[in-house]
Amino acid sequence: MLFRSIVAVAALAISQVAGLGTSCSAALSPGAAASDPYWLQTITHQGTSAYNSAPASYSVYRNVKDYGAKGDGVTDDTAAINAAITAGSRCGQGCASSTLTPALVFFPSGTYLVSAPIVALYYTALVGDKKKPPTLKASSSFSGIAVIDADPYLSGGANMYTNQNNFFRTVRNFYIDLTAICSTCGATGLHWQVAQATSLVNVVVNMSTASGNNHQGMFMENGSGGVMSDLVFNGGKYGIWVGNQQFTVRNITVNNAATGVYLNWAWGWTFQGVTFKNCGTGFWINTGSTTANQYVGSASILDATASATPIFLQTSTAQRTSQAGTILLENIAVSNVPTIVQDPSGIVLAGSAGSTTIAQWIQGNTYTGTGALSYKQGTLTKPTKPAGLTANGKIFTRPRPQYENYAASQFVSVKSNGAKGDGTTDDTAALQAVFNKYWGCKIIYVDAGTYRITDTLKIPAGSWVVGELWSNIVASGPKFASASSPHVAVQVGSPGDTADTEISDIVFTTTSGMAGAIVLEWNVGGGSQGAAAMWDSHVRLGGYKGSGIQVSNCGTSTSHPTSACTAAYLAIHLTSKSSAYFENVWVWAADHDLDDSNQGQIDVYSGRGILIESANPVWLIGTASEHHTLYQYNLASAKAVFIALIQTETPYWQPTPAVPNPFSLNTTLHDPTYPSGQTDAWAFYVKTSSNIYAYGVNLYSFFNNYSQTCLNTYNCQQANFGIDTASTSVYVYNLNTVASAYLVYVGTTGVAPASTNLDGFTSNIGMWKSSS
Repeated sequence: MLFRSIVAVAALAISQVAGLGTSCSAALSPGAAASDPYWLQTITHQGTSAYNSAPASYSVYRNVKDYGAKGDGVTDDTAAINAAITAGSRCGQGCASSTLTPALVFFPSGTYLVSAPIVALYYTALVGDKKKPPTLKASSSFSGIAVIDADPYLSGGANMYTNQNNFFRTVRNFYIDLTAICSTCGATGLHWQVAQATSLVNVVVNMSTASGNNHQGMFMENGSGGVMSDLVFNGGKYGIWVGNQQFTVRNITVNNAATGVYLNWAWGWTFQGVTFKNCGTGFWINTGSTTANQYVGSASILDATASATPIFLQTSTAQRTSQAGTILLENIAVSNVPTIVQDPSGIVLAGSAGSTTIAQWIQGNTYTGTGALSYKQGTLTKPTKPAGLTANGKIFTRPRPQYENYAASQFVSVKSNGAKGDGTTDDTAALQAVFNKYWGCKIIYVDAGTYRITDTLKIPAGSWVVGELWSNIVASGPKFASASSPHVAVQVGSPGDTADTEISDIVFTTTSGMAGAIVLEWNVGGGSQGAAAMWDSHVRLGGYKGSGIQVSNCGTSTSHPTSACTAAYLAIHLTSKSSAYFENVWVWAADHDLDDSNQGQIDVYSGRGILIESANPVWLIGTASEHHTLYQYNLASAKAVFIALIQTETPYWQPTPAVPNPFSLNTTLHDPTYPSGQTDAWAFYVKTSSNIYAYGVNLYSFFNNYSQTCLNTYNCQQANFGIDTASTSVYVYNLNTVASAYLVYVGTTGVAPASTNLDGFTSNIGMWKSSS
């Protein structure tokens, strides 16, 4: 069955808020009857694409039944569904990327028979009815790579999109049924070759359970992802067959598959919350190379269970004495699993015919503080985490809310209340008025559009906010222009507020010259565990039409003033009293122009990525921060942070100019220090912090002032990860770097040279922990 939202959290959230909006007489509570349609189907859709060539006539929202789909399980709905997706001259074959033609494609409940792939074009959300999810049923004559295809192969073998730039895609709330396809025929549920700002949520794939079948739930051969969560795969030769630079997988179940997860290649993947039932093998990990790209560099697997599965994890090579494919296991509970880890030489870690739990086990290079390398294949002492980070013996998690227990009348549209979202009108007052009137008693619905604000937009603690489709809030104007006087664009709560707050499907951005913009300031702490949260929301700086920072004026081949290409002072600030649960949040200072046909490279200057000062629990599930000047992540006096994979890239233009230029250091905001010779941004910096637990830290440096010759010597910058000597209880598992001379800098001491920790294309440490 599909996963349901945590109703208990939903029911409690608003009642814990002190005060409500001025128009509210009672706090929000579930108000939809079981027989009511899902709110997304009946709410008035007024979304627009502000910079589309015909915004008044372009339809963002499409219901597949309006395009002829029947959903009766008999009619072939393939053409109708693809017509709904492609309507409006969208970004398909011959289009590298575009922000101008977004589409939210809705599937009412029903069974949709398909005989060929449903092609999810760029900037598309395929969304099924959450109350009664639809089924996409492959016909017995189905022909094509997969039922849903996010990156089609063209004649000649090329893909429609460049895999590592295949951004902005989501699929949620579907059953995919392959059982009508013959068991010996090749059949795939999803071809999911994607990159950042993509998500799969609440999907079940049903396949053949016949012995020797050739079905697979997912095929992913490349990309740079990405998050998938709350998924179930039943049957198949493979639950999922995947390869990608990095990905975060949260809450996946595989039942009755020959192999649950085949991981073909990776720089670093993190699996959090895995269940295998009655599979032949749980994980098959393709290990074995310290020099080639297409092997698995590292995999972190935590909070997993397996039953009636002979082998939990199989590797393709034996790594008894040296690293060539790093694996970290934590909290692995098995029942009737005779072997937990096996390689071609035999059993590495025995299981049990009964029940047993592996607290922590590693295969890889380890370091403590500034100490020497120690290769380990065996058990580790699992650190005890603060109670605030855990629930029921596991790391706390929660699904993305989709409000299926609420009626359309319980949502309030910002456009129905005066906001324009046309990219030109100053919507500050209109948006603020909506929040002031309705927070706490209505769900704030931000229709698709681009909402220009010229002063701080204050989102009260206790607000629930959902965008129609990556709705843009863009800071623009003189209040955000001065780096010497930073100004908050969007403020969530006030310091000290504790109220359950939810945001999803919003893009926070700016325009050219906003050198003083603090894009998002997060002050709120949840009224219950993990209840101050954000999903599928991103910070995108430059690189789109309307930003004023595009290839025409900030291209790397053009002469331009730095000020014109400056986008922000600080992207996200988690202040000291806040708590946050973030899932699938990409904080991107653009390296190329999404609305340029050639995706031309551009210079974008953003001062800082994500600053975390929280003394309360923080969960970062599948987040990324790229191309900011001083740092991508800065943990300063943070007290309890759990990380399930982060990914970064250093600005391509560095070290010309060298850090901190074109900005200045600000000690009030705990800007880092840089050792002698460090001329580039820190990717991950930790200062005076404690109880930090990171599983999958992927830090990449591909360029030196747009030259890639530095990759040949693994030295595009001196270090990516820096930590002071005052931080305690810091555990970093599967640290993966590209072209950083040292993997870690402790104070002013370089630790773990890249050249001695090669693990495929990246260099890897299986574990680094602080000395205290």
